[in-house]
Amino acid sequence: MNSTISLDGFGMVLGGLDGWPAACGTPVAPMSQAQPEHWLVHADGRRDLLPVRRWHGPPEPAIESVVDRCAGPTIDLGCGPGRLTEALAQRGLVALGVDISAEAVRLTQGRGVIALRRDVFAPLPGEGRWSHALLIDGNIGIGGDPVRLLRRCGALIVAEGTLVVEVEPPGAGLWQGQAYVLSGSSGEGERQGPAFAWARVGVEAVGRIAVAAGLRVADRLRFGPRWFAELVRS
Repeated sequence: MNSTISLDGFGMVLGGLDGWPAACGTPVAPMSQAQPEHWLVHADGRRDLLPVRRWHGPPEPAIESVVDRCAGPTIDLGCGPGRLTEALAQRGLVALGVDISAEAVRLTQGRGVIALRRDVFAPLPGEGRWSHALLIDGNIGIGGDPVRLLRRCGALIVAEGTLVVEVEPPGAGLWQGQAYVLSGSSGEGERQGPAFAWARVGVEAVGRIAVAAGLRVADRLRFGPRWFAELVRS
């Protein structure tokens, strides 16, 4: 599949967590051997530990709060293993997970919900007819150009629709550059995935980025250490 984004490193992460079933979000008993850690390494030297177990688990309270804001058909962009897509469907909403990783799509479908392997910038079902679009778990970084990404997301929703994005805590500002996934466990060699364009957006920077994309911030939300912004069309 041709794509403007290469996230093969995330596919490696999603497929590499032993002890987590593909068919549901409930963890089984932990395996005895050490599990590998996975890091998102940015070109500016920052390393973020990827919360892989959280992605594979049931929806946490912050995710439930995001789902509470959805009242109609919702598209989950960069759905990963599908815990958010599943939570939407369990509320009786029409939900579609979208991810460029074949492993992510397989895991999401294994939860009994609909997922499509597609680049977010490629044609998607229901363009302009979704009530809500979601960019959670750092997915505002997809493609390395938040303005372009938010503009694309704005084209997916109805005129009165909303876009909920997870952002960085205050002080993060805006960073754009290259990143890659690094995986490994204690005493074993590390595996490095391919580099791809990525971005970080702090809660204080999302407003001006939204405006440049033809959107505006309707609300800012905080759940513990995590921050979100709800955007609407200008």
